[in-house]
Amino acid sequence: MSQALSPIALIILDVQDAIDRPNWNAKNNPGYLGVIQRLLAFWRSKGWPVLHIKHDEQAPSSSYYAHGPWNAIKREVAPLAGEPVIVKQQNCAFIGTQLHATLTQMRVKRFVLAGVVIHNSMDATVRAGKALGYNIVLPSDATTAVPVVGADGKSWDAQTVYELTLAILGDEYADVVSAEELIDQLA
Repeated sequence: MSQALSPIALIILDVQDAIDRPNWNAKNNPGYLGVIQRLLAFWRSKGWPVLHIKHDEQAPSSSYYAHGPWNAIKREVAPLAGEPVIVKQQNCAFIGTQLHATLTQMRVKRFVLAGVVIHNSMDATVRAGKALGYNIVLPSDATTAVPVVGADGKSWDAQTVYELTLAILGDEYADVVSAEELIDQLA
C-alpha cells in the first residue's frame, strides 16, 4: 500500500479526567475538548482508525496515577469497541508501548495527534513519531498547555508555552493546522 493511500489515524493522547484537577486549571485553550470531540466524530463517520493513549502514572502523587480516581479516559472521548487503548507510563506514547507495532499492523504512516499537554507528552510523542518516519498532523486547537516554571524560577504563561511549542513542532516535526482546516482537507 502506498503512503498516499495508507489510512490516517487519529490518536487521542492523555485525555483523562486528571486534566480537570485543580492543579491544571491554568491551562489555555479551554475549548480543546470540544475540538477533539469534533475530530473524533469525523474520524468515526469515515471509519478511519482511532487510537486512545492512556497515561498510567506509577507515582501516587500524580494526577494520572494508575490507581487514582482521576485516571479514566474522559467520557466525552471514550473509546468505542474495537478502538485500541494503549497504556503508557512515560511521557512519550512510543516508549514501552505497542503504539508503533499497532500502527504498523494497521499500515498507518500518517496520524493526527490530539490531546494534552502540547509541551510534554504531545511534544515527546511527535518527536519520536517523526524519528520513526511517521507523517504527523497537529491540530493546533485540539490541544492545550499549562504554565511552565523553570529551575531558575522564571515562568511562562500557558498561552506562550502553547504558541512556542506549536511553532517549534510545526517548523520541523509536524504539520500544524486548525481542526477545521484539517477536516476541510480530508473531507
